[in-house]
Amino acid sequence: MSLRARLTLWYTAVLAGVLLLFGAAVYVLLSYSLTAQIEETLAVTAQDILQASRRGFQGIILPTPDLTGSVYVQVWELQDGDLSILFSNLPALRQPFDPEALTVHVRTFTTVNLNNVPLRVLTVPLVALPENSVVGYLQLAASMETVEQARQMLLLVLFGGTVLAVASAALVGWTTARAALRPLDEITDTALQISRADDLSQRLPLTSPPGDEVGRMILAFNETLERMEGLFESQRRFMQDVSHELRTPLTAIRGHVDLIRRTGEAAPESLEAIASEVERMTRMVRDLIVLAQAETGNLPLAQEEVELDTLLLEVYRQARVLAQGRVQVRIGEEDQGRVIGDRDRLKQVLLNLVANALQHTPAGGQVTVGLKCVGDWARLTVSDTGAGIPQEDLPHIFERFYRVDRSRKRRENGGAGLGLSIAYWIVKSHGGRIEVASRVGQGTTFSVWLPCVGHGAEGS
Repeated sequence: MSLRARLTLWYTAVLAGVLLLFGAAVYVLLSYSLTAQIEETLAVTAQDILQASRRGFQGIILPTPDLTGSVYVQVWELQDGDLSILFSNLPALRQPFDPEALTVHVRTFTTVNLNNVPLRVLTVPLVALPENSVVGYLQLAASMETVEQARQMLLLVLFGGTVLAVASAALVGWTTARAALRPLDEITDTALQISRADDLSQRLPLTSPPGDEVGRMILAFNETLERMEGLFESQRRFMQDVSHELRTPLTAIRGHVDLIRRTGEAAPESLEAIASEVERMTRMVRDLIVLAQAETGNLPLAQEEVELDTLLLEVYRQARVLAQGRVQVRIGEEDQGRVIGDRDRLKQVLLNLVANALQHTPAGGQVTVGLKCVGDWARLTVSDTGAGIPQEDLPHIFERFYRVDRSRKRRENGGAGLGLSIAYWIVKSHGGRIEVASRVGQGTTFSVWLPCVGHGAEGS
């Protein structure tokens, strides 16, 4: 069953239930009201008769009552245990209106069917004072035909009105549900077109106000499409970059293998080149595994207290060895700070940043490392006096395989462009953040912010 059919069915069922309850209440109230009016008429008439009657030596003396045409009266006298009629304004009827009620001791209302005529009967025992003995019965009756006709007419009106209202509600509900759910059909058609055409660039038109449920769903669907398009585009670029990065070492290895096959001997230069390219591919695969673990949140990290000043000093010493005197390495600001994390991974971050700075700093330049505590955060910095990074490239430098200068060939022992991506994810896994500031021709500064011990700050 479709959604619009279920909505229409539920709407119609609820309305039908409400109308049935309302109709039953009206029916009961009308029946009670009409019956109460008849009972009141009978009670008033009985009171008038009793006030005018008296008992003499010869039995009950009843004056001729002034009766309306709608009330029938019988007076039954009890003598020696037998009942005999004393008065009736229906001479042709010689039997009680309700024989079973001629034994009661209190006023009683009953409903009987006499000659196919429904009657409401009031039976009043006649009591003689002072002995309080029952000497007869007064029975009054009124026809219930008017009440029955009113009930039947009301049932007919309620049934017809309910059927008409339910049919109208079903029609209106179906039309309204169809109009309200039309955007869902458009969303379904667009989604099917996107799926069949593999075109994630399509977007749903905003046919509803942005504030209602359908409008919010369209906005959410378009946002999902946009994110999916970005993910697929990123995956496509990633596969292209990986294939490109692997093609170069594989081509070099195949060339050296062909050379060895033609010459029949393995030259030391060829074996060294093959080993270098294999090592390069091994590093790339290792870095990709680290990135995959970091992006999925499964990167294994130690949780221990790390003294950042000691770590910075180790990185400084190692950086001087890597610089080989070509670039001056110095320590700038130096505070004391402690964080909770993985010492080896944090050292890997700093070494990646230092190696990147040394690679892009010309001979005679300067690389500076520093540590400063700012509030609840520890700030590690790596600055260089290199060529700098253009502003349009800054938002992308932490992407995998991204190159600021794509025409520049990598050095023989250079990385695959994964170092900054790995550094970004390691810092993020520690609850910190990494920032970069650069000016072309003046240099670049990378800042690593980490929450200090005891403060529990969260990275942004």
